[in-house]
Amino acid sequence: MTENTSATELTSVAEKPPENATVTGSSAMSQEEIDRLSDGIIAAIKTVYDPEIPADIYELGLIYKIDIGEDRAVKIDMSLTSPNCPSAQELPIMAENAVASVPGVKEAKVEIVWDPPWDPSRMSDEARLVLNMW
Repeated sequence: MTENTSATELTSVAEKPPENATVTGSSAMSQEEIDRLSDGIIAAIKTVYDPEIPADIYELGLIYKIDIGEDRAVKIDMSLTSPNCPSAQELPIMAENAVASVPGVKEAKVEIVWDPPWDPSRMSDEARLVLNMW
């Protein structure tokens, strides 16, 4: 922490989601409800870790988009670090189960996307710190 950086500023930077993880909600829902569901969904996703990497899939930047439907069904666009990822079968299911457990979520569906391809620039500062990638 530099003389010009406060602890509050560091906290807000650490809690800022990766810019590639956009959250959209149905216009039929109030912004308060979208925010509440979004917070729960992101918290649930952050419990899912790639077994080979000591960082959660959200901070790794694998979550590209979260869409909350009018019926509270959640669709997630997710990538993997590589098409040859050994956890390619289990990570999407783990993410679906985590999100489906959030109160208010009807169901969750994860779609694996490859465009744009994942690269380390998508990782949050928190993931970079954990992986010592500075």
